[in-house]
Amino acid sequence: MTTTVRITWDAASARRARRQFLTRPAATGTPVAEVVGAMLGAHAQVLSAAELSVGMRTDAATRADVRAALWDDRTLIKTYGPRGTVHLLPARELPLYTAALSAVPTGPSPFPPDVRLTEEQAGQVVTAIGDALDGRYLTLDELSEEVVARTGPWAGDRVMPAFQDLWPRWRQVMHRAGWAGALCFGPNRGRKATYTRPLPGGPEADPGDALAAFVHRYLHTYGPATPQHFARWLAAPPGWATALFGELAAAGRIEEVLFEGTPAWVAAGDTDFPQGRPRGVRLLPYFDAYVIAGQPRERLFPGAAYERALGGGQAGNYPVLLVDGVVAGVWHQRRRGRRTTVTVEPLVPLTARQERELGEQVERVGEVLEATPELVVGEVTVGPHA
Repeated sequence: MTTTVRITWDAASARRARRQFLTRPAATGTPVAEVVGAMLGAHAQVLSAAELSVGMRTDAATRADVRAALWDDRTLIKTYGPRGTVHLLPARELPLYTAALSAVPTGPSPFPPDVRLTEEQAGQVVTAIGDALDGRYLTLDELSEEVVARTGPWAGDRVMPAFQDLWPRWRQVMHRAGWAGALCFGPNRGRKATYTRPLPGGPEADPGDALAAFVHRYLHTYGPATPQHFARWLAAPPGWATALFGELAAAGRIEEVLFEGTPAWVAAGDTDFPQGRPRGVRLLPYFDAYVIAGQPRERLFPGAAYERALGGGQAGNYPVLLVDGVVAGVWHQRRRGRRTTVTVEPLVPLTARQERELGEQVERVGEVLEATPELVVGEVTVGPHA
């Protein structure tokens, strides 16, 4: 008779923190791409947040190291990742991500029929983007001209509502071009972003194999998890995720466990969990991977943190203070020249040891951002995304 493995929240959060370099930072000399790979990508809509996500998981890396990996060594790539949002990803793993993300079914278009692209048009746009960017770095306006020239005037119709403006129709599938490996970000040209086609990172992956590997990687880093947790992390249809988990379970690729009494999944055989909760204080920036993917959310954001550090149940709106693996406050940093003021609002009393660790974390924020930090303990008065 098989005995179902039972896993507590403390054990799960301890393993998640350990596997993401939050229990013990990566040693000096660890490639930043390895750290990003352990996180399954660093959210990079705001690059400074990605730099902090990576740097705070290391002993010594700074924003300059992240930028060197991105623009000089090319071991990192900035492109569209999970949920169609901008991420830093390990360049050598791009074939896995493109195959897996391209295989995730897209939900119904949020745009009315006279605005949305047909699937045929979407395919034409993605192909046009890849062809236009092959061996070139183009700004958004330059890319738009190329796409319209290669497809038709319909692609340039300014009908897509976005940020109190209207964008050309083709931009609806810009993220899908990233998923297809046809587009990534290049270095800024002045204040303007540029785009290029990523260099081949290895042989193309089979979508079915890539999805299985993707689930395995996700469960290794964030498990135990349910299909619903996985679907939320990807912004994918829950029914599709449930069917995918069923197929992998039937093939013996994943294993059911009881996570706080609720059925959940881990990679097959990956049932070794540490004893006790993770210890220590950590500062994590906006949209850090640990809080975006961590589930169940009410356990990760206990008590007052659920209202203070979430926006309508959405994680990532505020930088967070972690105490022993759970969110216990919010923070904000304001930079002036070579100095930065880090305001931390704890939601629980801190012990003397935790106060010392908070000071060390603030110093580390300064090191990563290459600034001299000042700690202020008090209310964070700015709103989300400030």
